[in-house]
Amino acid sequence: MKILIALIAAAMLSTTVLAAPFAKGDPKTGKGLHDKACISCHVSMFGDDGSKIYTRADRKTQSAQQLAARVSACNANTGAGWFPEDEAHVAAYLNQQYYKFK
Repeated sequence: MKILIALIAAAMLSTTVLAAPFAKGDPKTGKGLHDKACISCHVSMFGDDGSKIYTRADRKTQSAQQLAARVSACNANTGAGWFPEDEAHVAAYLNQQYYKFK
């Protein structure tokens, strides 16, 4: 019985850890938030439309968890004032548009 409980707990933990932290985010809402708060900074850093930050060969974000953390850090650094659900929306948009993490 203890083994069964341990297996169930491990399965629940792995599902929580492996699930994208922004799985409940809405990409359409995220696009609007992103376009309003992120583009001007990214354009000043990378030129053009700023999307090179996501598509460059040496991009720093390599996992869904890193994407969520990076969106959260940008929110804090820019003072965008997003709530956690807003961060999830932006991360969902970026994942759909550029990253394609599972």
